[in-house]
Amino acid sequence: MTIHIGANPGEIAETVLLPGDPLRAKWAARTFLENATCVNETRNMLGFTGTWRGHKVTIQGTGMGMPSLSIYVNELIRDYGARTLIRIGSTGAMQPDVALRDIVLAMTASTLSTPSRGVFRELNYAPCADFALLAAAHRAATAKGIAPHVGGIYSSDVFYDERPDLTEQLTRHGVLAVEMETAELYTLAARLDARALAVLTVSDHLPTGAALAPGDRERSFGDMVEIALDAAFA
Repeated sequence: MTIHIGANPGEIAETVLLPGDPLRAKWAARTFLENATCVNETRNMLGFTGTWRGHKVTIQGTGMGMPSLSIYVNELIRDYGARTLIRIGSTGAMQPDVALRDIVLAMTASTLSTPSRGVFRELNYAPCADFALLAAAHRAATAKGIAPHVGGIYSSDVFYDERPDLTEQLTRHGVLAVEMETAELYTLAARLDARALAVLTVSDHLPTGAALAPGDRERSFGDMVEIALDAAFA
């Protein structure tokens, strides 16, 4: 048991899926895991452990933004022995050819700042995915008939962005999509000798303003979860 995770020793799997929304963690656990049991309710940041094709899996909410994710990832790795951590979340497309409901596999994650900035000081560290997980996720998506987008994303500190100039430059440089957590996940995994990947579903489209309705988001996220599970145990 830690300050933010109430699970007992042995209740957290080595493989953890990380949605931001705790209710999405509940939905994913009930939909994809067998014998899923709630192992964390601290601060209503729900976590569940069950099995998928005989493999033990935990699905733990992280909240919104890198500071919140940093808390849970630190505790999952340091105190519970998590070794493979895969973010499953929504993202906003930044390129015209990235459509609603498309899958994005984040190879790298650019950012203005993360909770780890104080560690690196003047260095611009480049957070990246674990290649084996990335390759496995690409194979899993292809096997499902899905052509995922693979490349760099942007992890933002803010949801309501007031930097159209930055958005323009990120788009110009081929950044696929924007979300709020992956850069810190990749940084912590590198520091703490774990594997990490972000498998994301496009829920919003910045160039056009199109967006999925809340109900459509949940129904569209199944492929993302299945790809993450397949990649974890490839």
